[in-house]
Amino acid sequence: MRDSTTPDRSVRLLRVGEQVRHVLSEILQRGDVHDETLDKHLVSVTEVRMSPDLRHATAFVKPLLGRDEDAVLTALRQNTAYLQREVAARVKMKYAARLKFLADESFDEGTHIDTLLRQPAVARDLDDTAGG
Repeated sequence: MRDSTTPDRSVRLLRVGEQVRHVLSEILQRGDVHDETLDKHLVSVTEVRMSPDLRHATAFVKPLLGRDEDAVLTALRQNTAYLQREVAARVKMKYAARLKFLADESFDEGTHIDTLLRQPAVARDLDDTAGG
């Protein structure tokens, strides 16, 4: 039996994670989860990271405009069993992955970095290094 090499395994993790992300996005977009909070918010599933054994999936989510992020995360976590069943039915894997929902902080980090770069002292320093 051939053992998968690291690049093969990482490509597979990315592929499966993207399939899970797509399925979760579709479920949330169509309003298949009967939850009052989720019905009121557009939720983006920005990334899904799979564990090496494909038994765990961490979904990073962001509600539109970042509104009511805690309430949306709570609603997703309350509906995890339903979402896991739906993902298992639509993504063919040996085991149904256990889902975990986290807020995607990358947008906030990007905004923070952009704000820092726009500060006059930083902009001046950047101009000094670029010019000479």
